[in-house]
Amino acid sequence: MKIDFAYGRGQLDVAMPEGAEVQVIRKTPLEKITDGRAAVRTALDAPIGAPPLREFAAGKKTACILICDITRPVPNGLFLRPMVDDLEAAGIARENITILIATGLHRPNEGAEMRELVGDDWIMDHIHVVNHFARDDDMHVNLGVTPTRATPVKIDRRFVDADVRIATGLVEPHFMAGYSGGRKVVAPGVAHQDTIRTFHSARFMEDPLAISCNLDGNPLHEEQLEILKMLGDDILGLNTVIDEERDLNFVSFGKIIDSHMAAVDFVRASTEIAVGRKFKTVVTSSAGYPLDQTYYQTVKGMVTPIDILAPGGTLIVVSDCSEGIGSEEFRASQGRLVELGPERFLETILGKQFADVDEWQTEMQLKPMRVGHIKLFATGLPAEDYHLTGVEVLGNAPEAVAQAIAASIAQHGDTAVAAIPEGPYVIPFSRGA
Repeated sequence: MKIDFAYGRGQLDVAMPEGAEVQVIRKTPLEKITDGRAAVRTALDAPIGAPPLREFAAGKKTACILICDITRPVPNGLFLRPMVDDLEAAGIARENITILIATGLHRPNEGAEMRELVGDDWIMDHIHVVNHFARDDDMHVNLGVTPTRATPVKIDRRFVDADVRIATGLVEPHFMAGYSGGRKVVAPGVAHQDTIRTFHSARFMEDPLAISCNLDGNPLHEEQLEILKMLGDDILGLNTVIDEERDLNFVSFGKIIDSHMAAVDFVRASTEIAVGRKFKTVVTSSAGYPLDQTYYQTVKGMVTPIDILAPGGTLIVVSDCSEGIGSEEFRASQGRLVELGPERFLETILGKQFADVDEWQTEMQLKPMRVGHIKLFATGLPAEDYHLTGVEVLGNAPEAVAQAIAASIAQHGDTAVAAIPEGPYVIPFSRGA
C-alpha cells in the first residue's frame, strides 16, 4: 500500500510496511465550485450583514485590502480583480487602493514570489501592492490595550486609516487560534510586533483552550475580536475554503466576523475528524507548498495530530523544508531548546510579557514532544541544521520514512498506523467516530 503525502510542490510516495493496518485520515470531501469567479461575484453582490461592495464603497476615497502572505495558498487571483473593479466603480481612484500583504512577523514577499502570491498580473501592474513590516514603529497606529487582557493594540496605519477596509484569507484549522482567516488576518497579520509578541507569549500559548478548531473561550480568538471592536464595526471580510487540490469549495463576503463564522461553520464538518482511538504510530505532513518551506512552519504539522498520538508513541513528519530552518530568531530559539532541554526552556519563557520573535513556535513544538517521539523527513534541510530541530531527523532517501514506520510498529508491537496526507489542514480527534 502506497500513500501520497503532500510534500513541497508535489507528493511524497510512502510505501507502508507489509502487515501495517493503516487508517488514512483525510478531510471529508467537499463539493468543488466549478466557476470560482461567479461564486466571488455572487458573494460580493450579496454580502453577509453588509450592503454590496459597490454600494458600501460609494462616496469613500481610499481602500486597503489585506491578503495573506506566501505561507497560505489563498486563491487571491480569483477575487482581487473583482474587488478592485467594484471599488473603482464606486468612485475610488485606482491610485488610492492598496493591497497590503499581512506578513505578521514573517519575511516580506517580493519579486516573482509577490507576483505568484497575488495571482493576477493586472493587479500587479496597476495596483499598489506592499508588505506589512511589524517592526516599523512609525507605520503603526497605537489604539491602546484590549479591555480584558491588556494586549497592546498597534495596527498598520495603512489599514487603520483607509475608508474601506477588507481582510481576505483562507479558513482552515489553526493550532492555537482555532481557525485561521477573518480576524487573524488583521491581528497578527498587520499588527505591530508588540501585539504579535504578546499573542505569542506563554500565557496565551499554554492556555488549554488555545488549540486547533476551538473558538469557545480561546484567549487568542477573544483578543482578536476585541481588537476588531477597537478598529470599528465597518471592516469587511472575504473568506475562502479550498480542498487538497487547492480548488475552491466556499467563499463568503460581508462583515468580517459574520463572513468568517460562515466559513468556519462550512469547513468544520470536513476538517474535524473523529477517529475513535489513539495510535502508537502516526505519519503526517506539513501540507506541502507553501506551508512546508521551513522547519518553522513544519511545527504545525507536529502539533495538530497530538490528540490521536498515544503516550510514548512515534510521530513521523514529512516536510520539504526547502528554505531550511526559518528565521535567525527561530534558529536561536531552537538552539536554546537543544541547549536547555524542553523543561528548562519552558521555565525561561513563562514569565515574559513579550515572547522573543519566533520563540513561540519552539514552544509549540514542546507540546508533541511531551506526548511522544518525533521523527522528521526533510530533504531540503541542510545536514548541519539537523541538531537544531530537537527531533530525530531521518535520512534523505524516501525509503527512510517506510523504514521508520516499520521500526515504530516493531518497537510498539502495534500494527495500527494513522496516516494524514494533508497534515495540519486535517484535525483528527480520538473521540468516537
